[in-house]
Order: sequence, then structure tokens, then C-alpha cells
Amino acid sequence: MKGRQIILDHIHGREAAALMVDGKLEDFLVEADAPRPGTIYRATALKPMKGQGGLFLSTPDGSAFLRQIKGIAPGDALTVQVTGYADESKALPVTTKLLFKSRYAIVTPDAPGLNISRQIRDDDLRDELMLIAKDEMQGSEMGLILRSSCAEADGEDIAEDVAAMRALAETVIGDESGTPETLSEGDGPHVLAWRDWVEPAEVVTEPRSFETHGVLDALEALKEPAVRLPGGGTLYVEPTRAFVSVDVNTGNDSSFAAGTKANFACAKELPRQLRLRGLGGQIVLDLAPMPKKDRRGFEASLRAQLKNEGIDTVLAGWTPLGNYELQRKRARLPLIEVLSEVLA
Repeated sequence: MKGRQIILDHIHGREAAALMVDGKLEDFLVEADAPRPGTIYRATALKPMKGQGGLFLSTPDGSAFLRQIKGIAPGDALTVQVTGYADESKALPVTTKLLFKSRYAIVTPDAPGLNISRQIRDDDLRDELMLIAKDEMQGSEMGLILRSSCAEADGEDIAEDVAAMRALAETVIGDESGTPETLSEGDGPHVLAWRDWVEPAEVVTEPRSFETHGVLDALEALKEPAVRLPGGGTLYVEPTRAFVSVDVNTGNDSSFAAGTKANFACAKELPRQLRLRGLGGQIVLDLAPMPKKDRRGFEASLRAQLKNEGIDTVLAGWTPLGNYELQRKRARLPLIEVLSEVLA
């Protein structure tokens, strides 16, 4: 089916959302048992771990780790926000720099100032948005970012969104003392789909929509490590305990440029595969042989594909053996773990 579709449904009792583009699964969000990124706690500081550059905190959902020691003493109450998912058997990663994010607005208590996305270039529109920002944030010392989605939005909707995020931020910031408590839950898959998939799309909410729109078939394909690439090459994505291994194979193409073509096809497809599979951490790419002069072009292509991901990814560079390494934020849990019963 042509066009964009946002499909909201449940899978094995878990809330989930799928983004289909021209019949191809582009993104998939599913509820996990772990605390959601974006959740805000009132936490209690425990003993600093100087060798690790941070300290542990007590939260209602267990231990959390904050990469900050200066000015914090054991027993202090802190307001922190979950930044991602923890590695197996490790503490939740949290920060004291809170963000209150919605479809059109991000309120930033620790970063004053009114800002508009650089992707909005129309001067008249920027002036209109700045007026909305000033009206809704009048009297507040908190900062505001108006997102690129404001470009196609109604002014009243933007104002309501800003007001809601400001009210939530003021409520949370004003609740600093007391025992460990959850102050605000992170967004679930359906809200995240509304918040982040902002391009025009048909929204499908009928029961069993995942089955009738090919989502389940696409998830079934993610059981396998092999991904066919245009031109006959194959990409193998296999998570290990230490890192995610990515192997690029040229297949039956024996031409001089086979390796380069397969590697550039990998650069285009890899971000989608990591996103759908929920993979992060250290990622090692064992690329097909290609001339060193093509390395810069490969990096530029991969960087361009990752630019709009919304998941922090560091391009670490080439190893002495000619592999390429990435470091990607664990913004999601591995899909195979969350849906192990469904994909088994």
C-alpha cells in the first residue's frame, strides 16, 4: 500500500505502534516491562562511586545511576529523569537535566531562553511562533524549544501544547522534597507515535490492524539476522553479549565495485534495522572489501542516514583491522526480548 500509515494496536497484550511507508515497516514501538525513558523520579542519593564518576540513587523502580557527584551528598533528594534503558543487571541511567517533550514543544527547566527549530526557515512563521512562545512562557524562567512540527500546525494547538508542558514542568519542579516517588511517567507507544511521527499519515486503530496491514509479517522477518540488500548483497545483524555484530556480504556479485556497492547499501539500510530491532551500545561493522578512497563517502552516507534518527549515535571510526565502529544510545530494548513469546 502506498503512502504513510500509523497503526495503533496491541501485540500479545502490549501496547504497540507501527509506522508503515509504502507497505514497508519503518518504525515500531512496543511497551516494555522496564521503566519508560522520560519517566521522572524524586530519588534519594546513595554512596558516591568515585571510580565510576557518578553515584547510585534509590528510586521507586530500583537503583539508578547518575553521572554526577559534585555538590551531592548521601541522603539528598534529587529530581531525575530516565534517559534510556539499562544494560542487563545494571542501574537505570538518569539525568538531572529534565526535558518535558511533546508534539510541538520541549520545555527545558535548566536551559532558559525561547528557541525555534532551525528547520523552520520562514521568517514570518518564526515571528508568529515567537509571539506564541512569549505569550505562553511569560513570567517563567524555564526555557522552551518549538519543534519543527510547528511548521504545519495550528497556532492554538501549539499554544495548548506549550501550556500543558509548562504546567507539567512547574508541577514536577515544585515537588522536590520527600521520599522516592514517581513524579511523571514517560510516554507509551501510542503517545510517542503522536509525538514523534509528525508527517502526514493515515491513522489506523481497528483491532487486529497489525495482522491485516502486514506488521506481523515484518516482525517475523526480524527474527532472522539476514537482510537482503539491493544489488544482491546481504547484511547480517547479530547482537552478542558484548556488542552488535554487523557483517556485509557481496553475494554473487564479483565485480570490482561489489564491496563498495554493498557497503553503501548497508549505510542506507543499517539505521532502519537498528531502529526496528531496538539495538544499541557498541556496534561493529565488518564491511565488504572496498578501496580506502571510498571510506569517506561511506561515512558521509551513514552519517546522513543517522541524522534524523533521534537516537544519539557516535561514529567512532575505523579500527586497525578495517572494521567500522559505532556507539549508539540504548533508547529502546531489543525487540526480540520484549516480544520473545510472539517471535519465538
